[in-house]
Amino acid sequence: MTRRPALLPALFTLAFSSATAASAPVLDPAVRERAEALVRANEHTSLVIAVIDGPDSTVTGFGTVADGKAQLPDADTVYEIGSATKTMTGLLLADAVVAGKARLGQPVAELLPDFSIPASGQRRITLLDLATHYSGLPRLPGNLAPADAGNPYADYSADKLRSYLAGHQLTRAPGDGFEYSNLAYGLLGTALASQAGASYEILLQQRIAQPLGMKSTSSVLSPALRARLAQGHGTDGKPARNWDFQAIAGAGAVLSSARDLVAYVQSYMLKPDAAHVLAVKKQAELGGGKGIALAWIVDQAKGQPFTWHNGQTGGYASFIGFTADGRKGVVVLSSTSRQVDALGVASLVPGTLPPLQAVPKEVAISAADLVQYEGRYALAPQFILSVRQGPDGLLAGATGQPEVPVYASGKDRFFYKVVDAQLEFKRDDQGAITSLVLYQNGQALPGKRLP
Repeated sequence: MTRRPALLPALFTLAFSSATAASAPVLDPAVRERAEALVRANEHTSLVIAVIDGPDSTVTGFGTVADGKAQLPDADTVYEIGSATKTMTGLLLADAVVAGKARLGQPVAELLPDFSIPASGQRRITLLDLATHYSGLPRLPGNLAPADAGNPYADYSADKLRSYLAGHQLTRAPGDGFEYSNLAYGLLGTALASQAGASYEILLQQRIAQPLGMKSTSSVLSPALRARLAQGHGTDGKPARNWDFQAIAGAGAVLSSARDLVAYVQSYMLKPDAAHVLAVKKQAELGGGKGIALAWIVDQAKGQPFTWHNGQTGGYASFIGFTADGRKGVVVLSSTSRQVDALGVASLVPGTLPPLQAVPKEVAISAADLVQYEGRYALAPQFILSVRQGPDGLLAGATGQPEVPVYASGKDRFFYKVVDAQLEFKRDDQGAITSLVLYQNGQALPGKRLP
């Protein structure tokens, strides 16, 4: 495995505030130290962390210097925000409801009369079902077969979405259970755009970006945004492709900057209007003290309730959130596809930053031995984890998601570097691999090996 040359860490701090510089909030020292360490270790090629205290905010950028060239992000550097887009789609729904143009309990089929939307008996999928991930739809459509795995949603059109829904049968009734679904939010964005008689991008600009003065926020990577775009990276340090969207735009298409996202988060914190209030109103239970609003996760740490969402694409990661009392907010952006949730939560609730986990020790496994792990493993009926041998080891890719490397830590055990997750392969009495278990977020998800 080729190792990247060490980079010299560098950082800068930029504060912008509607008040005096003396009143600007300060980044938690533990979070700052962790961010510096992560950049120094090349875990993130760049990080931007914005902390918000009411109307005041401070943006801190962490970058590197390589070959004498500084790579330092600032408040106007543009990043893909991935699934944090869903909060904007949820706000567009709330805005339509407040304006009397839609109802939370309205069947999505009424907004898309040319679509055949699956149902369970008399129970139809509503807009609220989509917005709270209670629709019964799978995480991704089964006919998502990207021509370019590095840009997985680029060729998924409205016609493909329409075709998939027409032939899909729900395995459970809408409202019966939570299942996080990019498909559901893509459908919600498509439905809201159809109801408005505009594209998702036009709706985003008219109802959110322009009213809040978010000049660097768009679902389309324009030349102006590209000029300020942080180059995205995979966990292997290699440059990643930017993602393009069609019918699934409402699930993860938005690009933005720290400056814009501070204004966006503050719109929920500072005297929110009826649409913002509705968007974060707790609508469904997730268990474990968590709830799901219109995309936003309602959570708590050390007795402090807060609301958040994260995002991840092939080359970027994000976290946005704010405390329930509206006093603190945070934006975290990375140009590496590795989660930044811990930095975000610790910025909202000091003292919650977990110890820096040591990366499992990587062990060598011969190419001949790696062949036995290749296969397709069904984690859910429409969610397949494919494992194959790449030029430098095993690659694992879930349905509709790019392949990423997994590294051996022992016989039948592998770990990801892109997220805190591990794979354990299971064998039968004859020693043949029959299944695997994905360990992530405290859960163990089994997957049977397909023929």
